[in-house]
Amino acid sequence: MDLKLRVWRQESPVAAGGFEDYDMPGVSPEMSFLELFDVLNDRLVDEGREAIAFDHDCREGICGSCSMMINGRAHGPETGTATCQLHLRKFRDGDHITVEPWRARAFPVIRDLVVDRGALDRIVEAGGFISAPTGSAPDGNLILVPKEASDAAMDAAACIGCGACVAACPNGAAQLFTAAKVSHLGLLPQGQPERYTRVQEMVDEMERWFGSCTLHGECEKACPKEISIDFIAMLNKDYRRAKFRGGTPEANTR
Repeated sequence: MDLKLRVWRQESPVAAGGFEDYDMPGVSPEMSFLELFDVLNDRLVDEGREAIAFDHDCREGICGSCSMMINGRAHGPETGTATCQLHLRKFRDGDHITVEPWRARAFPVIRDLVVDRGALDRIVEAGGFISAPTGSAPDGNLILVPKEASDAAMDAAACIGCGACVAACPNGAAQLFTAAKVSHLGLLPQGQPERYTRVQEMVDEMERWFGSCTLHGECEKACPKEISIDFIAMLNKDYRRAKFRGGTPEANTR
């Protein structure tokens, strides 16, 4: 199949960026989208030109590094799929494909399709640690967890921190990411000691970098792990409780 790519190129965070067009004839529909960029970069290097910078690591839809806007959609046209798991068979022969970095003020462009997603890391860091003494693995398994809570915690823990929810949100909000990180701990007994201080500190840090959530629902649609916006409701509920209780470590026991 033959494709035409329009790719955002930007040499540095302070440089002016712009789109460049590339013809990609004779590519296999069985290629992944990242393999398409590997082929293009090999060609650019052979021609003595700069390769296109893009993030990737596991290429198995686990790490969340492969962040690209493809024809205006985070991770591309297939729902519940990261860019690295998107295959060219999802496109048609002769398609024009526009590829950009994440669109969000909190994710400044470093180079080409690579953005700085450090703001997400700062939210996680603000959550601190778990002080519950669970002991070794066998001891931890002795703590009874209701199946409903266990299942919901695992659903939240599926978040890979890619930032698609932020890139898709008209407000550039990170509520779905933060809600997933808060909820997968807050639903378990081991996460209770710091439950309310954690949510307050993580939400306060989030609000320093990201826009406000108005529940457009784009985050849920763009998430490659299909995490539900129900977790945002849980986040808001815990945050209100934290504010009511004062957000201190002592308040967690009330």
